[in-house]
Amino acid sequence: MCVDLHTHSIFSDGTATPEELVHMAAMLQLTGLALTDHDTMEGCPRAIAAGKKHGVSVIPGLEISCTHGDFSLHILGYMVDPEDSVLLEKLRMIQQGRQRRNKKIIERLVELGIDITTTELQQLSACGQTGRPHIARLLIMKKIVPDINSAFRRYLGKGKPAYAERFSFTAAETIAFIHQAGGIAVFAHPGKLDSSMRIQPRLIEELVERKLDGLEIYYPSHPQKVQKKLHKLAEKYGLLKTGGSDYHGGNRPNNGLAGSRKSVCPPDTIMKELLRRTEQIRSKQKPDRKSEG
Repeated sequence: MCVDLHTHSIFSDGTATPEELVHMAAMLQLTGLALTDHDTMEGCPRAIAAGKKHGVSVIPGLEISCTHGDFSLHILGYMVDPEDSVLLEKLRMIQQGRQRRNKKIIERLVELGIDITTTELQQLSACGQTGRPHIARLLIMKKIVPDINSAFRRYLGKGKPAYAERFSFTAAETIAFIHQAGGIAVFAHPGKLDSSMRIQPRLIEELVERKLDGLEIYYPSHPQKVQKKLHKLAEKYGLLKTGGSDYHGGNRPNNGLAGSRKSVCPPDTIMKELLRRTEQIRSKQKPDRKSEG
């Protein structure tokens, strides 16, 4: 049986509602699902409620962009407390950074002679977090580019005319506030960083020193050779092994939900182990939280 621990909804850069994601998971007979929108957990209550209706175990999560030295990484946070005050403050800072970057990108596109406004962007992204994929969709609607990949290649990708940096925390800081909120921190799609896997061994060692909990091993663009090397690294450091489709719906039409023909099939044992690790972390944190009171 499969689970999918990496999905996105309309609350970030996906095109499906949380309810639609859970319904699709049920149709594919997935036993578990995690909603991991970028920098927000707004959609998690809806996904959890839909999971109860459809008999799919849903766990709350999110995906956070961060840095480690010269590297840009994504860290997945699972089972975090969405009401944790530290987490909420960190997310507020990240979200404000997103808004500032969106404004800069729109200004640069205007300077390039493109008729585009922040109001149009807000109308397109009716809820959740707005980012470059939304701007790309707006450029498609205006017939400036034919597809999302073209938008990034011509305007929005790093080093392109409209690109703008945004605020982000370090990986160490991100892992720490995920733990503060009672969650598990997992390095998302590590194979994408370097397909030759030369960079990852040292990088993962450094992240383990900063209390990383797991590696996302089962991932659509991870070939068997990469998965095998990641399995060995996970075993070496005692890391949790996770996986998911990184489903975005219509924004990535060639990438289906886990269990479909266009995706991966992470075994359901990884979700059971994730829940077990979460309990371990929380049991260690209980004395600290009591002393804080």
